[in-house]
Amino acid sequence: MTTCAVISFRLGLTDGVSIVAETWVDALRSFGFDVITVAGEGPVDRIVSGLAIDAPSPPPLSEVEDALADADLVVVENLGTIPLNVAATSVVLEVLRGRPAIFHHHDPPWQRERFAHITDLPQDDPHWRHVTINRLTQREMEERGITAVTIYNGFDVRLDKGDRRGTRARLDVAPKELLFAHPVRAIGRKGIAEAISLCEAVGATYWLLGAPEEGYGEELERLLAGAECRVIRQPLPHGPDIYAAPDAVVFPSTWEGFGNPPIEASLARRPVAVGPYPVGRELRDLGFEWFDADDPATLRSFLADPDLAALARNRALAIEHFSLDRMRRCLRALLDEAGWLP
Repeated sequence: MTTCAVISFRLGLTDGVSIVAETWVDALRSFGFDVITVAGEGPVDRIVSGLAIDAPSPPPLSEVEDALADADLVVVENLGTIPLNVAATSVVLEVLRGRPAIFHHHDPPWQRERFAHITDLPQDDPHWRHVTINRLTQREMEERGITAVTIYNGFDVRLDKGDRRGTRARLDVAPKELLFAHPVRAIGRKGIAEAISLCEAVGATYWLLGAPEEGYGEELERLLAGAECRVIRQPLPHGPDIYAAPDAVVFPSTWEGFGNPPIEASLARRPVAVGPYPVGRELRDLGFEWFDADDPATLRSFLADPDLAALARNRALAIEHFSLDRMRRCLRALLDEAGWLP
């Protein structure tokens, strides 16, 4: 059987890269690959601790070689893209020179202010293929001499509706209490302050699902302590309950490589208030009727008299452009073109 290794800093967790990587793992298995997962942390097949974002030292070259020794193809999930552990990335790149690999790019360094000084990622090799999760990044990579294709993230469009009543009871939310969900990690670019302001303006309870990362804890505590709306901090496993419980989803990010929540909210027929991040505009241009995160009045009016037809149109667009089936067809075409299908 043909073996494919999927490698990253972390896999199997609740971050966006892990969630998207899992859909690729499922697709690769459906194509006939024997898939193994390799990461510095998470519930994976092979742990290489030096790959973790906060690893004190990079993994020895031999350890990465051993972890990937039986792989006919390697899929690199963002580890060759964002410089979160540059030393570890350098080791992986050296091991993969001259080997078939797909680099799945989520967050190139020039798209983050704190990484803009790093110019030697991503790298290229004649044996590699490059995939971006949006067309903006595809264009920017081509300007830097790297040819890539865009494969949008795929979503299970057949998910059930989730347990609205049970989830709200679990959160101690009253039946008529207005609840807005913010399904993100708590970091600066996610727009925590803007999400709180929107909830305050509309009179909604603010439900933050993610924990603080990247040193954002102190700022988060300050913002939540000053909030003039009820705040719930309760993580839930990724799934339909996250979108069944709230009356709307808030996503006022300033930057995202993609941004899964607006698509997931659309599939769940939930209104979503979206920030001005560039890829969000790319997705909106497909026809989505999303609200501006800085326009609480329009969202308030919608909630008072919901336009169910608009929510149905959003769901139809999400199914058309972002189904798992579409993602699998695109990935299979890439593998077929490269001659890498089992």
